[in-house]
Amino acid sequence: MSVFPSCYGIIPARYKSHRFPGKPLADILGKPMFYRVYERAVACPLLKKVWLATDDQRIYDAAIALDVPVVMTDPDHPSGSDRIMEAARALGLEDDAVVVNIQGDEPALDPDMLKKLVEPFIAPDIQVTTLARIIDAKQAENPDRVKVVRSAKGFALYFSRSKIPFIRDSEQGDTDYLLHIGIYAYRISALKNFTALPPSPLENIEKLEQLRLLEAGIPIYVVMTDYLGFGVDRPEDLQLILRQLQQ
Repeated sequence: MSVFPSCYGIIPARYKSHRFPGKPLADILGKPMFYRVYERAVACPLLKKVWLATDDQRIYDAAIALDVPVVMTDPDHPSGSDRIMEAARALGLEDDAVVVNIQGDEPALDPDMLKKLVEPFIAPDIQVTTLARIIDAKQAENPDRVKVVRSAKGFALYFSRSKIPFIRDSEQGDTDYLLHIGIYAYRISALKNFTALPPSPLENIEKLEQLRLLEAGIPIYVVMTDYLGFGVDRPEDLQLILRQLQQ
């Protein structure tokens, strides 16, 4: 009989950002952005605990003041996944536990999305999960929108900035394109393997770190969702997210 693993959430929160320095501390209805993400994440019933992982004393101090569990991490990690791994080690999370890498710039995060992301881990062969939703052909042409194709069992076959699958014969009509939503859940053992690997050839070509997993033979299970998501990339995005939260 399968046993559901212990599941945790970690929110990476860097102070330095080229487009929006200090973003985790941006005010969202009277609280810093990281707190709005945290309060949404802890509403997911399958997460036993959620932590913030930061590289900046200002964010650390603000988290302590708001009673948000926080871990200080190295400022020089090449990716959010490496920051998550350092935090997981510091917290002593066991290898068969599951950790969700929660985007720190989505204050309108849907807790149900996190639930759907971790539910597949009831199956012992699931190592990594992520999300995707259907988009139209026009949207799929945008290289900033990463597409994914899945196997019949729901595992990722490939991620690309190109429009995949390519329709060779026009009489076949169009198809559903799947937009990858860049949030992941990992078994700690898989995350250890992932972060120990050097960047892979396809990863370097597409600039997509998830391809490192596929090239190493680590399967990624893709969960379908209707979640649109809205990340805050620039200061001007704040007004849009405030309107969304106030609806």
